[in-house]
Amino acid sequence: MVNTSPQNSTPIHSPSYIPPLESGDRLTRPEFERRYNAMPNLKKAELIEGVVYVSSPLRFEPHAEPHANLMGWLWSYKIATPGVRLGDNPTVRLDLDNEPQPDAILLIDAACGGQSHLGSDGYVEGAPELVAEVAASSATKDLYDKKRAYRRNGIQEYIVWQVFEQTVSWFSLQNGEYVALLPNPLGIIESQVFPGLWLDVSALVTGNMQQVLTVLHKGLASVEHEAFVQQLNNS
Repeated sequence: MVNTSPQNSTPIHSPSYIPPLESGDRLTRPEFERRYNAMPNLKKAELIEGVVYVSSPLRFEPHAEPHANLMGWLWSYKIATPGVRLGDNPTVRLDLDNEPQPDAILLIDAACGGQSHLGSDGYVEGAPELVAEVAASSATKDLYDKKRAYRRNGIQEYIVWQVFEQTVSWFSLQNGEYVALLPNPLGIIESQVFPGLWLDVSALVTGNMQQVLTVLHKGLASVEHEAFVQQLNNS
């Protein structure tokens, strides 16, 4: 269970008392981090457009299993693409009102020309190239406030897997706006930022990971992916 209670016995009226994070709190990013750091047992909290969201315990089928499958797909791409890095639930400092903890990020290493970097304390600073979220349904902050914050901060691609609707929305940042990438006639979406990152949407939402990886391996064998790897190596 996620523990959202205070992590020490400091009296509430003491000057050193640090209030716990609560969903709906409106905080600055420094205050959000201060309270988060005082709650070591808290698994996940996010600051989205200045509002705190503390996650509830996660169920297996609506989140944990889809999350694992999504990570397996991205990890298979990462190990075949030197210069690309993958993170699972990292804290990302985007701007003064937004410090999300996405389900997954895929980024180009700063040494290879990526647009984000690791701060002195190990947190991601700036916008990773791709962010992916697993959402139970379309009635979620992932498709509204969080999407707006990601767009404004220049995250180039944003994937939202709506598990209940069996839908994957893949957005590409074009001229300052998110445009939905549509599957080709074979049902495959191809990343515009990471050449060779191909996704069979139907296979993913139905749990056919063998087919997901078969399609991905075709992308990894493409001339576009080969050129991308060479580009990363040269940089």
